[in-house]
Amino acid sequence: MSGATKRRWRDVPLAVAMLGPSLVVLIAFVLYPLGRAVWLGQQRCNVQATKCRSVGWGQYTDVLMSNEFQSAVWVTVKFALITVPVGLALGVGLAVLADKHMRHIGFFRTVFSSTVATSVAVASLMWLFLLQPSVGVLANIGWLNDIFPVIKEPGLLNDKGTALSSVAISSIWANLGFTFIIITAGLQGIPRELQESAFVDGAGGWRRFTNVTLPLLGPTLLFTTVVLTSRAFQAYGEIDLLTNGGPVPQQSTTTVTYLIYGSSSIIKSNEGLKAAVAVLLFVILLGLSALQFRGLGKRVHYGS
Repeated sequence: MSGATKRRWRDVPLAVAMLGPSLVVLIAFVLYPLGRAVWLGQQRCNVQATKCRSVGWGQYTDVLMSNEFQSAVWVTVKFALITVPVGLALGVGLAVLADKHMRHIGFFRTVFSSTVATSVAVASLMWLFLLQPSVGVLANIGWLNDIFPVIKEPGLLNDKGTALSSVAISSIWANLGFTFIIITAGLQGIPRELQESAFVDGAGGWRRFTNVTLPLLGPTLLFTTVVLTSRAFQAYGEIDLLTNGGPVPQQSTTTVTYLIYGSSSIIKSNEGLKAAVAVLLFVILLGLSALQFRGLGKRVHYGS
């Protein structure tokens, strides 16, 4: 055995010792809970969840084919299709507006990014006070009620056609500060010389944005899209506070996450079914993230 090989073997205990704390955290807070959820997903439990028996891995298939799960997945997909594109477009638009060298621009940057310090609970309550039909601010504006009667009766959060969109608006607003900060950081990483060269070549503002800014912003947009999609599929707080999964009986805002944790969920007392739904949500998010990286990643330019 050569001297270099011996030295490498002597370094193994030191490497293990340095990785030990991270491995303990990974096993305790990621791998063990995931394995526990996968195992619990094939258990059938009583109402008190005190006695569980294995019913086989076919329970995952039963959950996957159930109307309740498929309905929750469809609601979640619609929620993501509203929040992700709109939130991304607003974040890019505000970041481009704030990426200017002018007086007091720091004030506007602070305002645009302020929602990053707002929790989901606070943001949801703010929108509840705006949209609540009896005392809400928007619900008591006369001319607005004349144009959109649904705001007052039965209320945007109580109508099956507008409930999901109303919750989505709350989520977009709450996530806008995060999106703005990430996009602004990406914009500031683009060399100014490229913009100036395009300007000298006669490119207008829109052409500079589409041919220079957007391509170089690709990695940032990909990251933001994946994060916003993950957040949309795991949205719970705003739905629980604003609609409680309703309106009843349509359950038009019962997402997959609410199906797992919601107080009015039909499986709220079955730990086995809740674990199975959670594992399936994990698989869906894993596959969706892989598709996004594989599909959108091909169009992303990583500068040297």
